[in-house]
Amino acid sequence: MKLVVGLGNVGKPYSNSRHNVGFITLDAILKDLGLKIESNSFDGDYTVATINDQKVMFIKPTTLMNLSGNCVGQVAKFYKIKPEDIIVIHDDLDLEPGKFRVRTSGSAGGHNGIKDIIAKLGSDKFVRFKIGIGHPQHATVIDHVLGKMTKQELDALQYPISKAIEFVKLSLCAPINIAISKVNQGSK
Repeated sequence: MKLVVGLGNVGKPYSNSRHNVGFITLDAILKDLGLKIESNSFDGDYTVATINDQKVMFIKPTTLMNLSGNCVGQVAKFYKIKPEDIIVIHDDLDLEPGKFRVRTSGSAGGHNGIKDIIAKLGSDKFVRFKIGIGHPQHATVIDHVLGKMTKQELDALQYPISKAIEFVKLSLCAPINIAISKVNQGSK
């Protein structure tokens, strides 16, 4: 089984916030695949589908961002999913809006959701699809990540979303290193 996770914060006050690009992107992936969230368990809202003869769970943790590892850890333990079979889609301050990067391991880079996932899995060997939100110009980091995206930022988000859709589809039919190589060729 594979696990695809979109990170964000639940609730109307957080919709279209920079910290919710993982949720927004996962919703776009589900729409592209003709799927929708159907269940709630494991501290998350999810659906399970079979794609290319592989069972895949798509999930949005329903805890606050900083506790995302609770959800990911529960699912991984219950279904015996190896970290290498987990893709986490999340925001990244070190990338400008409209940019993305895919990595197979590494530190949390200051992202508390990723830090919690690493702690709960006991491993950093999961795939991260990082989507740029840029550094704050005139705000604190917390106000920036929880702030609403501008129209320009929402427009810039469309490119990384299209690449995330491509990446997830590729990763379900080709080895992950090939999917990463192909999609990273399009990273700005």
